[in-house]
Amino acid sequence: MNNIQIDDPASAKKSSILVVEDVPDERVGLCRLLEHSGFSVRSAADGLEALQQVRSESFDLLLVDVGLPRMSGLEMLSRLPDRSRPKVLVITADHTARTVLEALREHAEKCIEKPVEPKQLLQVVKTAMESPPIAGKIRVLSADPRFVELSFPCDPQVAGCITDYLSEIEADLPANVRQPAELAFREMLMNAIEWGGHLDRSSDVQVTVLRTEALLLYRIADPGTGFDPSKLEHAAVNYPPDDPISHTEVREKSGLRPGGFGILLARSLVDELIYNEAHNEVVLVKFLKPPRAA
Repeated sequence: MNNIQIDDPASAKKSSILVVEDVPDERVGLCRLLEHSGFSVRSAADGLEALQQVRSESFDLLLVDVGLPRMSGLEMLSRLPDRSRPKVLVITADHTARTVLEALREHAEKCIEKPVEPKQLLQVVKTAMESPPIAGKIRVLSADPRFVELSFPCDPQVAGCITDYLSEIEADLPANVRQPAELAFREMLMNAIEWGGHLDRSSDVQVTVLRTEALLLYRIADPGTGFDPSKLEHAAVNYPPDDPISHTEVREKSGLRPGGFGILLARSLVDELIYNEAHNEVVLVKFLKPPRAA
């Protein structure tokens, strides 16, 4: 088994993990895997026992199953004290869209589907340990898989967490539909955060995702006042198709990083891209079925 060791475990205080799992063999296996990788590990067999331990001890990370006796994993997370709240990874065989969204609502950094390869799990744990808490900055306004609504700061790291979660709940879509839609969404979300929100972490961007039998729709609303599309000299979208790189000279003279293809790329990946009048909200549509003829 390949182990991922924490840095210099002999000289540094071991990071502490509470494993919450009701199946004895799985609980023992997870504990051994994490202990062999240099972590200090405790365990609990149900949600109530885990909650009692968290209230009496300090942990850096909780690894929590969902289907637990006496108190479910998600209910246990909803009762965690806000002060000194540990980071959370949810691990579950019930990897439905609703469970994934409820895990996000309860501030889980990631929802992992069982079964998971030991090496992959250790990498997720190590990344969570080394990264700043992210999920707690996200407000889940609607966790209905057909109508997801989120609000979060204009922070690229938080946006990355959002795209990861949305990718998980859309995993049942065909790759030729899901992948271009996700790429277009990611491009326009980063555009909204950088240009509309000016990377101001005190301002929020809102995302709505609608899913029907016929289409997948993303709405992104940034906190900015919008823009005049005719003045986007730094963007490829305002140049003729046979001259798509003229904007690079404008970007270079203005000291902007290379790029400017975001809107043009997004338009090529979805079926509809529509801005509101102020251009501080955008809607992306990817049809899952051919639209009905008028």
